[in-house]
Amino acid sequence: MTAPVRATPNSKTMDPPRGLTLLRDPLLNKGTAFTEAERDELGLRGFLPAHVLSMEEQVARVLTNLRSLPNDLEKYIALNSLHDRNEALFFRVVCDNIDEIQPIIYTPTVGLACQRFGLIFQRPRGMFISANDRGHIAELLSNWPYQAKLIVVTDGERILGLGDLGAHGMGIPVGKLSLYSACAGIHPENCLPVVLDVGTNNQDLLNDRYYIGLRQKRLSGQAYDDFVDEFVTAARAAFPGVLIQFEDFANHSAFRLLHKYRDDIPVFNDDIQGTAAVALAGLFSALRVGGGKLSEQQILFLGAGEAATGIADLIVSAMMAEGLSEAEAIKRNWLTDSRGLVVKGRAGLTEHKLRYAHDHAPLDDFLTAIRTLRPTAIIGVAAVGGAFTPEVLKAMGEINDRPIVFALSNPTSKAECSAEEAYRYTEGRALFACGSPYDPVHLDGKTFVPRQGNNSYIFPGVGLGAVASGSKLVTDEMFMAAAHTLAYLVTPEDIEQGSLYPSLPRIREVSAHIAEAVAEVAYKRGLATAPKPNDLMAFIESQMYNPLY
Repeated sequence: MTAPVRATPNSKTMDPPRGLTLLRDPLLNKGTAFTEAERDELGLRGFLPAHVLSMEEQVARVLTNLRSLPNDLEKYIALNSLHDRNEALFFRVVCDNIDEIQPIIYTPTVGLACQRFGLIFQRPRGMFISANDRGHIAELLSNWPYQAKLIVVTDGERILGLGDLGAHGMGIPVGKLSLYSACAGIHPENCLPVVLDVGTNNQDLLNDRYYIGLRQKRLSGQAYDDFVDEFVTAARAAFPGVLIQFEDFANHSAFRLLHKYRDDIPVFNDDIQGTAAVALAGLFSALRVGGGKLSEQQILFLGAGEAATGIADLIVSAMMAEGLSEAEAIKRNWLTDSRGLVVKGRAGLTEHKLRYAHDHAPLDDFLTAIRTLRPTAIIGVAAVGGAFTPEVLKAMGEINDRPIVFALSNPTSKAECSAEEAYRYTEGRALFACGSPYDPVHLDGKTFVPRQGNNSYIFPGVGLGAVASGSKLVTDEMFMAAAHTLAYLVTPEDIEQGSLYPSLPRIREVSAHIAEAVAEVAYKRGLATAPKPNDLMAFIESQMYNPLY
């Protein structure tokens, strides 16, 4: 028998651990599942109780304990502790119970966890790179003991719909990468969560004795850009070919950084591109019920930030693929923000809004915009809880036989409406998708099963496809392919019960198909650096980490 070794061949060289060192390595620890022979060989005698448990028994014990806890934050803390002790067991629990566990390790619970991160912080996971580390980022990254293939990085300025949480935003890249491993089989050893701690403008955090980040106002301007550029350059040097996902940056940074790097290195912004793909897939599914073509729809957004314009941009591309000119497609997408309808001539419009600023009289509120523009679909991405009022929903039902209502903001407190409200105020006719989880809705003898338009349907598969093919870029064509693939995987049975997305337990199957579609684009466009296998799907599946001992 040999000592356990790292599960991937590109780990930095190190001696195989033994004894307590092995038990404290979450990538290699099996806890009470180490066999009698392994305990002898690896110096574990005396550190473990006598009974050897199977992984199945360990999973059952974890779930028993988890389900006895009083609230989701306590469950988040317990799962985070398991993650720090035993990665394989953590991911086995997640993979086998994804419906139950995903809302705990990611949205909506991760939002509360980030808000209280200073209180619940236990062990470091990922890297905190602060503004004080300028000039030394390459040195910091050399401390990371594994060879990263995928980095999720945030500066914490726009965490979900909660705003500036600074270094407490680390919960987001940690949660996102957990989903990469659980949903698409990216090996956890290849995942690196990063917070760029440039300070925070949240005065409550600056006054909080338990805040773990830099206690200063945010770095801005050229100093900020230089800091981010140093990180990107150092990451590319430390981990050649690494895919970098920008996550939860504020609008003024998100668009600029994406456009700065996207044509040169493999980067994407999930808030812009992943959200767009999952929303577009939901529209394709909705049209299977309501009929008509995408190019015939009139879309009204509540919100005009990175999510709204990202979705609108991909919808425009899809409408153009159906034969519309770019100008005609743009005209079918309308934005509203806190000042009302985005129209030409309005002072102070930022660059990303200008494309969708149409010739129209100003309209001050969303309900008036609905009654005037008569949209077939409304998409909420403004993180304004309850903004889809009963009057809004009734108006959509009066205008459309099957109104499309996407309330995509999260966490739940920021949702534009609940599933029950969407169905009730449209007499059960809404084609509904949500950003937060909701239980089935029973109305007038019919049961509706709403499903989240969650980015976890998209980004894990996109990442897997890009990493597996060694793609030099991540393109909008890849996100379009992901949207079509996701919509294709929605079954007639899903549609019949009002579900516009596949069931979450199918997520690894979904991710594999999306990865195949993304890799096909990479090979077709000459972006792949890995040789194309004869059976691409079989190759993709062979790359997926399966958490077993």
